[in-house]
Amino acid sequence: MLMKIGELAKKTGCKVVTIRFYEQKGLLKKGLRTSSNYRLYNEDDLAQLNLIMHCRALNLNLNQIKKILLCDQKHQENCEWVGKMIEEHISEIDKQIQSLNNLKNILQNLRHKCVDDHIVADCGIIQHLHKHIT
Repeated sequence: MLMKIGELAKKTGCKVVTIRFYEQKGLLKKGLRTSSNYRLYNEDDLAQLNLIMHCRALNLNLNQIKKILLCDQKHQENCEWVGKMIEEHISEIDKQIQSLNNLKNILQNLRHKCVDDHIVADCGIIQHLHKHIT
């Protein structure tokens, strides 16, 4: 079954502009063209776009997705590197979590410097921020 880009977008929840972006980056093959110059996609394109979107939901970058797509096309190839890539991704997420926890602690400490009923001139948060800017 062939579908136009709008149908593909509706079936996947992916914006048309994003589908075109994925085509431009080589993640999704360009749809066939009708005589009216409409793009047409098939079920394989739908499956590939769903795979791309799932990878994006996992916060994989475009290069990582491109490698996964290439590997997916070569069913006999060793995929050990995929596991290593995911391990590296987990490590990066752990670093981000630690960084966000540190930021949260700083903000919580900062929040305690302010009493809500003070005027701005007496705001502990603003005073603290001024001290750390200079």
